[in-house]
Order: sequence, then structure tokens, then C-alpha cells
Amino acid sequence: MNQPIFGGIEIGGSETVCAIGSPPANILKEIIFPTSSPSETFTNILQFFKSQQSVYGRISALGIASFGPIDLNPQSQTYGYILSTPKSGWSGFDVITPLQKALDIPIILDTDVNGAALGEWLAGAGKGLHTILYITVGTGIGVGAILSGKIFHGSNHPEMGHIRVPHDPINDPFIGACPFHGDCLEGLASGHAMELRWLTKPENIPDNHPAWTLEAQYLAYATTNLILSFSPQRIILGGGVMRHAGLLNRIRRETTKLINDYGAIGEREISRILVEPMLGDRAGVCGAIGLAAQAI
Repeated sequence: MNQPIFGGIEIGGSETVCAIGSPPANILKEIIFPTSSPSETFTNILQFFKSQQSVYGRISALGIASFGPIDLNPQSQTYGYILSTPKSGWSGFDVITPLQKALDIPIILDTDVNGAALGEWLAGAGKGLHTILYITVGTGIGVGAILSGKIFHGSNHPEMGHIRVPHDPINDPFIGACPFHGDCLEGLASGHAMELRWLTKPENIPDNHPAWTLEAQYLAYATTNLILSFSPQRIILGGGVMRHAGLLNRIRRETTKLINDYGAIGEREISRILVEPMLGDRAGVCGAIGLAAQAI
């Protein structure tokens, strides 16, 4: 008997990834394109899946891992809708209905960072563990959580990318880039914040620039809070900003200083807890396919 084939969509703030495959990380076909307007983005999504039907047949279910905030309460009248977001044109957009009408298959939805966390838990740096977190540091900052082997939801999904971290306006006079909270974690340490503060994209900032010392400090505040709050076996740090060589080791050193051996969590433990993704940029879409497999 042939194994079912699933569809996965990762809708990120900058790029959308569509793929067909099977869990945990078997990608048969994949396409990446910019996340533009909802209309253009979803036209591209539907064209991809319809074009693959003649090759792979009808997919059994679809998983979506989307940027947020997004309403994940199935009992809500706005289930599947993007909530208030700084991304132009997306607030109030219904992610599920146009795909449900066009494809008529089971669909399961979660956040992009929960998708990445699930992907790494199924086949990457979190495989075989029961409690992991995934931090993406890109245009924005998000945190996904697998706690006791399950994706964590509360009344909705957590928004740990918007936690408050210490901000010294003398050392860093930048007021913050978050339109909702100003100098929250995302407002101080996202790729967008770095670009506004330093007037160039993070990938253009040289290694010896003070930007990276500041970035590591803010992200270490976050990892320290998360380690002390969740006692995770792994915190996986991904996203475009984390591609900068040496940033992960800077964050490890700063986190070690901040925790200060509390709970016998020293340098060796920090190096084991804070790791890079094993699936790279495919963590989110692999997680989306993993979500789809839960829909049947």
C-alpha cells in the first residue's frame, strides 16, 4: 500500500515555502517565493499544489505554519485569521478558507515557529527529546515550544518574541522597532530592528561591529528567561540573523554569564542546550508536513 502524501506550507514574513512530501523530512517537491499580498501569495500557493496533482496525485491533508499572530481557537469565529500584524494587508486575512474551498482536504494550522519546532523535534536537533524551544531571529522574532512532546498552546499561541528584556537607553538609545511594544525583544533584536538601528541589513554588518555584541546580549536575555522558565532540553536558534558566523557562540557566552551557574547550569550545559537547527531553512515546512499528518 502506498504511503499518503501530504502538503506543507510555511508562510513567513518574508518568504513562503510550499512542499509535498511525508514526515518526518521527506520532501518530494518544494517551491519558495516572496510573501507579498495575500491575494498574490495564495494564488502562487494554489498554483503549486494544483500543478503537482498530475505528478503525485491528490494530497491527503495540508499543514500550514504561518506567521502571526493568528487565531488558533477552532471555536472562534475568526479561527484561522491573521490578527493584528505590522505586515501590510494581512490583518484580518482568513488563511484556511481559500485553501479549503480550492483543495477540499483536511487542513491543520499552527504558527510558523511552532512548525519549525515540530520539524526539528521530528527529524532535527530536538529528535528524541520531550521539551524543546525554537527561536527564529529574522525579520521578526518568534518562539515555538514542544512541551512534554506536544506543541504548546494556551488560550491562543504564546508570543515569546515580544517578552520584555532589559534595555539601557544610554548604551542603546534606539527606541525599538515593534509597532505594538517599542523595545520588546523583537523591537530590539529582530533583523528589522537591526536594520533600522544600524541603517544597513544585518548581513552587511561586519564581524567586529558592536552590533553583534548588543545582539548577543539581547538574545541572551531571552534564552536565560526561557531556560529558567521552561527548563528545556534544547533551545534551537534559527532564522536569517542567526546565520551570522559566531553569533551563537556569543549568545552561549552571554547566557552562561547571566545564569551564573544557577541550578548547576554552566558553560557545558549551555552549549548543549543552545544549538543551531539541523534542518536549516526546511524546519518550518517539514513541521507543516508533520502537522498535515496529524489531520488524518
